[in-house]
Amino acid sequence: MKVLHVITGLEAGGAEIQLAMLLRHTRHESDVVTLYNPGSVAEQIRADGTRVRDLGMTRNTQLGALLKLRSIIADGRYDVVHTHLYRAQIYARPAARLAGTPVVVTTEHSIGETHIERRKMTAGVRGLYLASELFSDATIAVSDVVKERLIRWGVPARKIIVVPNGLETAALAFDPAARQRARELFGIGPDTYVIGALGRIDENKRVELTVEAAAPMLGDRCKILVIGRGEHRAQVEATAARLGVADRVIFGGFHPDTAAMMAAFDLYVASSVQETFGLAVLEAMASGLPVVYTVCPALDGIQTSQARQSEGTAEAMRGEIRKAVEAGPQPREPDNAVFERYGMESVARRIDDLYERVMAGRRRRRR
Repeated sequence: MKVLHVITGLEAGGAEIQLAMLLRHTRHESDVVTLYNPGSVAEQIRADGTRVRDLGMTRNTQLGALLKLRSIIADGRYDVVHTHLYRAQIYARPAARLAGTPVVVTTEHSIGETHIERRKMTAGVRGLYLASELFSDATIAVSDVVKERLIRWGVPARKIIVVPNGLETAALAFDPAARQRARELFGIGPDTYVIGALGRIDENKRVELTVEAAAPMLGDRCKILVIGRGEHRAQVEATAARLGVADRVIFGGFHPDTAAMMAAFDLYVASSVQETFGLAVLEAMASGLPVVYTVCPALDGIQTSQARQSEGTAEAMRGEIRKAVEAGPQPREPDNAVFERYGMESVARRIDDLYERVMAGRRRRRR
């Protein structure tokens, strides 16, 4: 089968990296279109041998982009159009149907309780989503939590299948040499205990809560390393300054080598308000890190001593962080039982199977 993936942008992020990994493991011929911003993940996908085209959108309301997408899809004679992220869904689902594509599939990566991809869930946002959803044959929810939210939003339950995000666990394995290089990059000594945060610095991630919770433990031998960028950084810096620990919180910016950044940490802390899956928590666990987290749907119902859930208050998180810091660096051994269900090979196979089931069902209906 010939599959076209359409995604809003390809700067580094959870959905974008998931797409790159899926393309490495799918058994179908694939191309990619990004509506705009063909960033570092586009370069990675191209290097892996998959074609990426940039639609070059410059604003949210650009109806000409729908016609351009329809032309690309029709000329490519794709069997499947698979859409990722809100704006791509709004444009690509109707474009695919206008082009006569047999199968249209959506992956919903990031619908929260109040926002979808940092976009407030207004009546207009919901209306556009559900109107374009009529053109989709199936929606992949990355967790049961996402499925429940989609149903509450109005997506028919019969059209939703849960397929979790996947990881290439071997690529995240702990590397002592990478740990040394990463720490040298940020001026961190080998004996310093590092509390890590990784991902977009936004209001939902609440990195300032991690700073507040860990502040009493910070000093010359214990620091926080924040990897990522985002509009909320100033608030995190202000929290660190207010607590007198500004010199003990290191902002490392964005780095594409997640494995190396995780190797530099001794503890991973995720203090999000809400999550649709919790991929970064699993990545930390794959690196063998102990984890303190507030929300991680991927771990719901899973027993593991490697990750400890905390209430989302500074006091509660402080207790868990203190236990980890006092215990010191731990052997970097992931709980492999957690990853039996999250290997990327298995995830890609389930998605490929979905394409084929939907196609077979459509052919039966035509007879």
